[in-house]
Amino acid sequence: MAKKRTKSKSKKTSTTAKKKVSFKPSKQNKIIFGSLLIVLSIALFFSFMSFYFTWQEDQSMLSQFADRNAEASNLLNKFGANVSHFFMYKGFGLASFVFPLLLAVTGLYLFLGLHGKRLISKWIWGLVGVIWGSIALGFFAVDFPLLGGLIGYEMNDFLQDYTGKIGVFLILIFVLMVILVQLFNFTPEGFANFFRRQKQKIKSDFNEDSASSTTLQSTLDDQEGSIELTTEDNVPEKVDTYTHKKDIPPLDEAGLDVNIPEEEESDIALKVEETPIEEEETDAKAAKLVEDFGEFDPKLELGNYKFPTLDLLESHGASGGITINQEELEENKNRIVSTLKNYKIGIAQIKATIGPTVTLYEIVPEAGIRISKIKNLEDDIALSLAALGIRIIAPIPGKGTVGIEVPNKNATVVSMRSVIASNKFQKAEMELPIAFGKTISNETFVVDLAKMPHMLMAGATGQGKSVGLNAVITSLLYKKHPAEVKFILVDPKKVELTLYNKIERHFLAKLPDSEEAIITDNTKVINTLNSLCIEMDNRYELLKSAMVRNVKEYNTKFKARKLNPNDGHKFLPYIVLVIDEFADLIMTAGKEVETPIARLAQLARAIGIHLIIATQRPSVNVITGIIKANFPARIAFRVTSKIDSRTILDAQGADQLIGRGDMLYTQGNDVTRLQCAFVDTPEVAKITDYIGSQRAYPEAHELPEYVGEESGTSLDNDIAERDAMFRDAAEVIVTAQQGSASLIQRKLKLGYNRAGRIIDQLEAAGIVGPFEGSKARQVLVPDMYSLEQLLENEAK
Repeated sequence: MAKKRTKSKSKKTSTTAKKKVSFKPSKQNKIIFGSLLIVLSIALFFSFMSFYFTWQEDQSMLSQFADRNAEASNLLNKFGANVSHFFMYKGFGLASFVFPLLLAVTGLYLFLGLHGKRLISKWIWGLVGVIWGSIALGFFAVDFPLLGGLIGYEMNDFLQDYTGKIGVFLILIFVLMVILVQLFNFTPEGFANFFRRQKQKIKSDFNEDSASSTTLQSTLDDQEGSIELTTEDNVPEKVDTYTHKKDIPPLDEAGLDVNIPEEEESDIALKVEETPIEEEETDAKAAKLVEDFGEFDPKLELGNYKFPTLDLLESHGASGGITINQEELEENKNRIVSTLKNYKIGIAQIKATIGPTVTLYEIVPEAGIRISKIKNLEDDIALSLAALGIRIIAPIPGKGTVGIEVPNKNATVVSMRSVIASNKFQKAEMELPIAFGKTISNETFVVDLAKMPHMLMAGATGQGKSVGLNAVITSLLYKKHPAEVKFILVDPKKVELTLYNKIERHFLAKLPDSEEAIITDNTKVINTLNSLCIEMDNRYELLKSAMVRNVKEYNTKFKARKLNPNDGHKFLPYIVLVIDEFADLIMTAGKEVETPIARLAQLARAIGIHLIIATQRPSVNVITGIIKANFPARIAFRVTSKIDSRTILDAQGADQLIGRGDMLYTQGNDVTRLQCAFVDTPEVAKITDYIGSQRAYPEAHELPEYVGEESGTSLDNDIAERDAMFRDAAEVIVTAQQGSASLIQRKLKLGYNRAGRIIDQLEAAGIVGPFEGSKARQVLVPDMYSLEQLLENEAK
């Protein structure tokens, strides 16, 4: 019996010992204690704040704490007066504010259930900061002993007795350096790098040799790569922890562990905590890199690049305001009122808003008037006003009025300079800001191309499309660095965009084997569009591996040095594709152009590729349903018919514009009338000369190489599968002695794909040589007689 009792006692003691060892405060207790500390920190903060306003009045109340009838002036009454007197007067002075901060941080850690391993170091360094701050205040504020407290005053007096004022000052500097190095990872390199990044404020630091800046950035990338690789070695440990977590038994309804031995439970808890620690280590290493070397700056290679100045643009005679012709306003108002009265339409109110080109008359019809009746009088009002371009908006979106837009007799030219210089554009926090011009209310109209995300522009010849494209490109040149945006310019006219050749190595992108950056050959357009599709796919792979959703998040993560360049990661600039005459491409290439453009329009918005397409023929066979569905932002200059207006805008009105930059913009349901900013060809030449004269990249931005169908080498020489136009194509090639698919396209009026297949068949038959890049293929048959003999021998 005695043995049994001793065994039972030993079991009880062992179980109680185990319980004591494994005791942990519950989550509820942590929340309660954390809330208490947060409340206490707030109370201390307000009592400390109130001390410096009420300490004289509360001196007599310090000894009357037990007297319930006594009241102190402190915000927390006698408690606040006594506590603040203890900390602020007898303690550390202003440095005592660190104690409420430490209590609040500790309370948050407990309240949120965070790991408290760093709390001890926070308290240690907090106390060091309190002592240092108290002594520093006692040293510098000798005449105000309350600032440093009694401890700071006495310790400062004690140190001065042994080291003097200079010695105390040197001790304070040394301790401050220790705090900066230990807490903020202060280094001379990081300090110098901080000033180097301030290139706009301190331009003298960027006068170094360009080669040294390039080698500096490469060494930084190498160091970043080595550190990132060391973190990847720990990946198998993460896999082990998650496979171990699968072995954890299920929880019952009360949330308690079921049949888990205490030793296994402690092991499981230990391993589950490893994963966030590893993630914190990787973030800490990235933060350490940023603190030592600064964030990655893509502009560093062209650190001395200067943005174009406003002096390069002309004012075009605009004084900055709009001249108001009162007689014209009254005359137009009276004619509108009289015309509507003739049709028994009464007006309750009329108001005029004067714009640079058009004046908007807002009328409020009397009760009972049908709006459709006013809309049908569009031609009659235009006849009475004897004006071109009357447009009726019935009703104006968001207002209970009907708008009648009447062109001004003397239109004001909106200069690009006035738009670029406006505060709305200069302070625009957009990724790709574009300043189109001014609205009817004379406000600068700025939109973000990155949010459009693609734009369709149409209008008849001479109505302002090319000026609109120049306004778009000029806006981006004035706002973006060459490292941030690249242009792909397609100009079938060969004369509109040639001025931008001067900035080829700054802002343009092209195919690797292309001689000119501005594309004028339609066959090269197809290769460029397919190359863009490859670039799009590559960028999506980078976003996938970086675990981000768009190019903005990716670049932010790359600048923070959280992505390893050795894994293929790099800074991704925005790419803007500009096509000046889309109808010509559709006529010559058809589906071969429409398919990659539709694919880019559907998918490329997230990875920073944006399309701007312009055409002078907005017919349904050019602007197809697929194109319209993926181009929500549309601009319409003056067109010749209502059908064209509906094709481009899905609404009427573009046929009633007055031309010369008068345009309608829509990005959904609302249609906004604008006067496009005018930028002349000499102004564009000045801007490109200014940019082109500066130091540039060694080459233009290269797109991925695309190998078209012409470059196939594994060819099948099956006569039965040859194209029906094979013999005619062979005769054309031998006669012209020029082996190219474009020649077959022109002579036989075939599509690009079919001409490419015929070229492959001619190569297999030995009539033309292999693909030689941009050069035409060599014709191996000298004359028609040799061709006839070759074909007859094949037939046998």
